Amino acid sequence: MEIIGYVAALFIGLSLGLIGGGGSILTVPVLVYMIGLSPVISTAYSLFIVGLTSLVGSYKFYKNGLVSLKTAVVFGIPSIVAVYLTRRYVVPAIPERIFTVGNLMVTKDLMLMLLFASLMVFASISMIKKKKTPLQPADENIETVPAVSSPGAGHPEPRFNYGGILAEGLVVGTLTGLVGAGGGFLIIPALVLFSKLDMKMAVGTSLLIIAAKSLFGFVGDIFNYEIDWLFLAIFSIISITGIFVGTFLSTKIHADKLKTSFGWFVLAMGIYIIGKELFF
Repeated sequence: MEIIGYVAALFIGLSLGLIGGGGSILTVPVLVYMIGLSPVISTAYSLFIVGLTSLVGSYKFYKNGLVSLKTAVVFGIPSIVAVYLTRRYVVPAIPERIFTVGNLMVTKDLMLMLLFASLMVFASISMIKKKKTPLQPADENIETVPAVSSPGAGHPEPRFNYGGILAEGLVVGTLTGLVGAGGGFLIIPALVLFSKLDMKMAVGTSLLIIAAKSLFGFVGDIFNYEIDWLFLAIFSIISITGIFVGTFLSTKIHADKLKTSFGWFVLAMGIYIIGKELFF
């Protein structure tokens, strides 16, 4: 099962390379059910793996001028603060036994896995649902200014809704801190809605935000848990290898159909985890 877990690490990176997201939602289940780690330490390790893998994945977007650094800073700062504080203080403060409902005792591990599975279900819906999103959403009330000349100079640099994007950054950062997932399915719509980025720019910017907040969140865990650095290095290297393979295959495989199929898989996994944690 542990060997299968390492193979799954390849698929985590493969997903990020092929469809620009989704891989992080698999990391915690792989670490818990295949590697055999506890949910709490799995969410910590997931932050490091997802952060490092996303950082590598964001490079190709940055190279093509498809990362809005201004947006990444405005969204990233509240996200980084929220995820760091959540990992450093909130998660350790959650009691091991939270409450009891009938014969069911809700523990810290159970709560984290149910929250994560619920996030998987919501993420899967966003992947399955077909969206008609124009490359540049029309909004007469949003003024745009030309970006600095670069390979992605056709993508305008927006003046965006600071209040909305700051609030969304706090919410996504807190969720990331609790469940250890990057939250790309939440970040990308927020970037499109509040900062009016087109989809390609939103994906590239999202990967950079995920990398920054996940790695900073992991720093909070260094103070709370004993870290197996060798395991993290091996797992992360395999996942990063998957990104390069996925990027290569993305030119040969239709990403939209793959994303829908992956969404159904994530939905099944989320339902399975809920059933396993509550009834088995």
